[in-house]
Amino acid sequence: MSLALATLIYEWRRYMAAVIALAFSGLLILAQVGMFTGIVKGATATIDRSRADILVLGAKSESLINSGPSGLPRRIQPQLYLNPDVVEVASFDGDGARWTNRPPPGKKAVTTFVQVNMVDTRPGAVTLPTDYSETVRVALQEPYAVAIDRSALARLGVKPGDSAALNGKSVHVRAILEGYPDINQPSVVVSRDTMRLLGMGEKGDKTGPLMVRIKDPAQAEVVRDTLNANADGAYRAWTRDELSKANEGALMKEQIIGVMLGFSVFLGFLIGVGITSQTLRGAILANIKEFASLRALGVSMPSLRLIVVELSFWVGIVGLAATALLTFGISLLAKSAGLPMGFPIGWITGVAILLMLISMASGLMAMGILKKSQPADLLR
Repeated sequence: MSLALATLIYEWRRYMAAVIALAFSGLLILAQVGMFTGIVKGATATIDRSRADILVLGAKSESLINSGPSGLPRRIQPQLYLNPDVVEVASFDGDGARWTNRPPPGKKAVTTFVQVNMVDTRPGAVTLPTDYSETVRVALQEPYAVAIDRSALARLGVKPGDSAALNGKSVHVRAILEGYPDINQPSVVVSRDTMRLLGMGEKGDKTGPLMVRIKDPAQAEVVRDTLNANADGAYRAWTRDELSKANEGALMKEQIIGVMLGFSVFLGFLIGVGITSQTLRGAILANIKEFASLRALGVSMPSLRLIVVELSFWVGIVGLAATALLTFGISLLAKSAGLPMGFPIGWITGVAILLMLISMASGLMAMGILKKSQPADLLR
């Protein structure tokens, strides 16, 4: 075991402040990234968990997040069947509506706008999410039945079995979903037939984004490229994973979110460097006699500096482990509150590099204290 690692293990209390500073610096960034990514995943959960291998959007759409109208001409849907690998094509329609609950006496009335999403209730339908239970699927077959995520019940002022109104038409809460939260706007799920009964969904000669299932999901990228080659500028095909990443990237490019994350990175860096460097400086100063003893034994100053650098490295590694533990705990708390969190690998890698840079920079800043490790001081 190296001297630096042995020192860290034996005198871990001296370095705990540095580890905690690094952990909270990383948590400050990752918690926000996880929250924003979770918002996207919650809003697009119905699509992400569908049986579709490919999704077709408008030609100019770069994602489902703030990309403007994504309607497609109706003629596109039958044209996709010309590809021999395509098995099923269905539109995914959504609309906004005014929601009004019907509270019992003494309870609060709720009137708000909701996002209405649609699924086909046929067994194995391409738009039907894979995690929908058979009970949910059958419940949605009832005309005017709606399904609501558990996290939205209180916001909408209903419970299972209650009735409410969508744009003035009566609907009934027949199923409860798990893992489909929408932080920005509550959402409800209905069948395609119910959406038509409510007078929503497809209008005119436009249809919503298209979900496509193919014979071999492993060939999704090949089929996507073939469809795009034959699109003639009328649409753009995406694999499901590709679109999911584009949605996350589009949210992170939002100006206000970019400013918030940039400020968090800057603040985390300042906090990390400030506390970690002072902690390492204090720890080295407390062990200055030990370093003086090493110099008296003939250890060169460059070797002592290398010990400090290695010590900073191990502090960074422990800080990364603490960050992972805290982030995991926060994600569990968020999940229990109905908010899924997502952590893109690019952000995880970036935060890990940032924390190691903070730790190493702090070690370099604390290195000047070694000048006080004079062997003559041992005689005092």
